[in-house]
Amino acid sequence: MSEGLPPQNMEIGKVQKRSITEEMKESYLDYAMSVIISRALPDVRDGLKPVQRRILYSMWEEGLKSSAKFRKSATVVGACLGRYHPHGDIPVYDALVRMAQDFSLRYPLIQGQGNFGSIDSDPPAAQRYTECKLSRIAEEMLYDIEKETVPWVDNYDGTRKEPSVLPAKIPQLLLNGCMGIAVGMATNIPSHNLSELVDAIIYKIDNPNATTEDLFNFIQGPDFPTGGIIYDRKGMISAYSTGKGPITMRAKTEIAESKKGRFQIIITEIPYGVNKAGLVERIAELVKNKKIQGIRDIRDESDKEGIRVVIDLKPDIAPQRVLNRLFKLTDLQKVFHLNMLALVDGIQPQVLSLPRLIEEFIKHRQEVVTRRTQFDLNCAKHRAHILEGLKKALDYIDEVIDTIKKSKDRETAHKNLMKKFKLTDIQATAILEMKLQSLAGLERKKILQELKEKLEIIKKLTDLLKSPKKILGVVKKELREIKEKYRDERRTKVVIRALRGIKEEETIPNEECIIILTRNGYIKRVSPKIYKAQRRGGTGVIGIAPRKEDAVNHFVFASTLDNILFFTDKGKVFQTKAYEIPEAGRLSKGQAIVNIISINPDERITAVLPLSFKESKYLIMATRNGVVKKTCLEEFSCVRRNGLIAIRLEGNDVLEWANATSGKDEILLITQNGQSIRFKERDIRPMGRNASGVIGIRLTKEDKVVGMGVVRKHYDSGSELLVITENGFGKKTDLRHYKLQRRGGKGIKTARLTDKTGKLICGLIIKPEQENLMVISKKGHVIKIKIKDIPNLSRATKGVKIMRLKAKDKVASVIGI
Repeated sequence: MSEGLPPQNMEIGKVQKRSITEEMKESYLDYAMSVIISRALPDVRDGLKPVQRRILYSMWEEGLKSSAKFRKSATVVGACLGRYHPHGDIPVYDALVRMAQDFSLRYPLIQGQGNFGSIDSDPPAAQRYTECKLSRIAEEMLYDIEKETVPWVDNYDGTRKEPSVLPAKIPQLLLNGCMGIAVGMATNIPSHNLSELVDAIIYKIDNPNATTEDLFNFIQGPDFPTGGIIYDRKGMISAYSTGKGPITMRAKTEIAESKKGRFQIIITEIPYGVNKAGLVERIAELVKNKKIQGIRDIRDESDKEGIRVVIDLKPDIAPQRVLNRLFKLTDLQKVFHLNMLALVDGIQPQVLSLPRLIEEFIKHRQEVVTRRTQFDLNCAKHRAHILEGLKKALDYIDEVIDTIKKSKDRETAHKNLMKKFKLTDIQATAILEMKLQSLAGLERKKILQELKEKLEIIKKLTDLLKSPKKILGVVKKELREIKEKYRDERRTKVVIRALRGIKEEETIPNEECIIILTRNGYIKRVSPKIYKAQRRGGTGVIGIAPRKEDAVNHFVFASTLDNILFFTDKGKVFQTKAYEIPEAGRLSKGQAIVNIISINPDERITAVLPLSFKESKYLIMATRNGVVKKTCLEEFSCVRRNGLIAIRLEGNDVLEWANATSGKDEILLITQNGQSIRFKERDIRPMGRNASGVIGIRLTKEDKVVGMGVVRKHYDSGSELLVITENGFGKKTDLRHYKLQRRGGKGIKTARLTDKTGKLICGLIIKPEQENLMVISKKGHVIKIKIKDIPNLSRATKGVKIMRLKAKDKVASVIGI
């Protein structure tokens, strides 16, 4: 090796064997830490990510303060890229745009001029078109940065220094919040109200052990730039105590009545982060897909004054139910997932509670005020030192002048002054640079006055540095000044109580509906409004289009909020809500019932009962063989998904009917051969679900029960029994023609049957309030006729033609509405 040359590293250029697992692990960790520290997460002290900090500092350097003229955004982006942020220009511009959006930040840090995007997710104009400058509140982030208040680090190429954190007079991290996704971690911090934050920080300074609950006497919760409503103070306290938790947000809505008497839902504020245009499109899509019903029109009437989305409702629609449905299915109600993750000391990512986060900001401000005070003290001492030299020179001005005159040159004069008058280098230099005008009496007085002031400042600053309590006093004073300058009213309303979950029933309009079930198990729900009343004897319209081998079995009138009980031929009962049955068009065959209830393949639905009578106490069941049974309705209050036993059947008997009763009603059974019996409900004792029942009517060998009616005590007078035959004949008969008998008899005749009429297919009690009758055939034809058009005849008559059936078609079911 040549002499004088530095020793060489012989390992350079040498290939070393290394496990790929170790290499991948180390490289991935390096990358992850780079993303966490240098890109995605904010610093707990100034609440900024590196790109935001660099943008603001670049604008400060360029002189783009709030009082300056606007300058092209491209200039700022270029300055930031060239000096501090060696990445793409698009992410820099995106960060700049977000800091200028008043719907993204509660207190925007940048004033924008031009198109900076909208709450509808419209993109901003290109950076060459928009202009920007710092907002007033952003300047509070940068004040005193030149006073060595924060640490400085080399920029990416070592040509400049950049601040590793800003002095930040305002608690930016809580003030405007932050969202970021790093590697394996994310942060999601909401914005808050400045006045509330300042009060909480001051309280925390005075009470270092303050808890989250104490601080919530000042901070009510998030204060989003888009307003809205948040719920559950107790839940928020829990979330802020751990640094994680959900916060439920809702839009601000109002139900109003238009001049035409129709209801409207008006949306004036939306949850934070919701795209308004996307919200309107989502509502329109749900209406189109019939997942939300009752909406006639939706309009976006938003302007510069604020948001206004108007939803017009159809007549006779409960507006609150529609609104509940909107809350459930759209972003009108949304959850903000609080996750207060930030970098502590600039390097350590931690999830922080509210007290800890405020504590870190206070520590930062303590350090900034301390460093600023030290800087000001050093400057004051330096100036006082010079002034003391000038004072000494003025005291001996003749000797000073003589010394300077006798000196060979400036350097000699400098040395002679230091030696003769015991001056420092700085003092001697100041004396040599002193102007002759300083010799005037007034100027001499000014120097002495300035020296006195500097000595007072030095004493004051020295005392300040010796007292941490006084430092905190300065922090509090500056916070109060910030509050006074930028305070405003809270935008987001806080509801103390927790938001109760919206039950499905609260989102469904309480409307009349018809449930149609076929023999092969296809079911659907339709509105009775689709069927228009016709004259007696018509063919009707298609009510369902079943397959060739299928036929309609049940045709039930109900309300969308009713519980629907399905009884099977095996004596089991299943339950669902009417609204859970899919609504379908008039010609649709519906959906397989096995998708709604867990019925076995070998079971068949024989009775469908809507439960809507609040006064009902019992459930009366009747079988094909004339057996009846009474069971308390309470035993069916909680029907499992796989069903419950409703009745124990004997032999080949089949459960066919079920109805709710009050315990004081009368039961009417009708057979296919035209017999009927009427007896008191009290004749049947209540039994458990597993009981088999008692004889209701004694049947002949080839007869069977085709109908069961409940005669309510309150409408016995004037009520009628309607019977329909399989070939479409029917009639009404006053109930007074059906005398009361004892349960278990053979009954009396209710209709004269012939080959033309066919056997009875059903019998039902017509209530006084019912006006229409709907008849459906096995091939799916439906006719709706006025009940008053059906003649009232005696028991032993065949009736008149109710529905004209096509060849090989038969009546399947009848309901009165």
